Amino acid sequence: MEAGLRSTGALAGRAARGQVALIYGRTAKNFLSLHVRYRDYRLVVMIPVGVMEVPSSPCALTALNMAEHLTAGDLQIITRIALFRGLKPETIEHIVAPATAKTLKAHSTLFQQGDPATAFFIMIDGWTKHYRINLSGEEAVIHIFTKGDSFAEAAALTGGRFPATAEAVTDARIVRIPADHIVSCIREDPNIALAMIASMSQRLRQLMQQVEQLKAQSGMQRVAQFLASLAPVDHGPCVIALPYDKVLIAARLGLKPESLSRTFAKLRCVGVTVHAAHVAVSDVAKLRRLATDEKSTIRGTFSDAR
Repeated sequence: MEAGLRSTGALAGRAARGQVALIYGRTAKNFLSLHVRYRDYRLVVMIPVGVMEVPSSPCALTALNMAEHLTAGDLQIITRIALFRGLKPETIEHIVAPATAKTLKAHSTLFQQGDPATAFFIMIDGWTKHYRINLSGEEAVIHIFTKGDSFAEAAALTGGRFPATAEAVTDARIVRIPADHIVSCIREDPNIALAMIASMSQRLRQLMQQVEQLKAQSGMQRVAQFLASLAPVDHGPCVIALPYDKVLIAARLGLKPESLSRTFAKLRCVGVTVHAAHVAVSDVAKLRRLATDEKSTIRGTFSDAR
């Protein structure tokens, strides 16, 4: 290894300038093992734990050199999220004072199930999925978050552990707010707690609606409702860009990938055509009706055809 990379400070400096890419890290007794890529070399750097703050999760190291200050655009999104609804601008400013932003590449892990919840997060851009591994070893998608969503508040406030793994589905920008800071803010201003409770209650209702959809709606209705939620108009024709791959869409809707493909084919009868990652819809209003009343909509479609 070059002499210039023998010190932790030199490594950190080159990482900040983008000259060193952190591949992954592991913690061992009294040491932090960083596996990095420098020019054409893959290097292993052993650092005593006392030299630098060690993230609670090895996977969190993948974004260490991407932490940055919030931009004006970040703050604009943060002030509008449901979590801070009703709070004064100066209160929000105080809450996000120590916050940092991270840019994650698609398929990068933000945190893993069981990691200590040392922060909560706000989505600025992109998509992340939260999943658990079930007893059979399969991935069960719990929820998918996008711009303006916040997550991990409950775990952060209780000092618990993350109940699921969070992974970037696309390139994503995420704001991290330390748990100890938000707890301190709540002690100073209980209104913050009320706003957070209201936001988390709203999310609980959304999760209950998702469970209801899985239990009461057919696969076709779930797909129709998903597409309608992405449509930029309430009625008439439009083209929808699928936000992430079809395998994840299927998991989000409680379907097998092959079942999703068959459902897309069946939706042609109501004017839905799939072209790779884009979906052309002839009438969004008809799609919305299908989501609530499948039989009547399909029956009406065939009547119109005659």
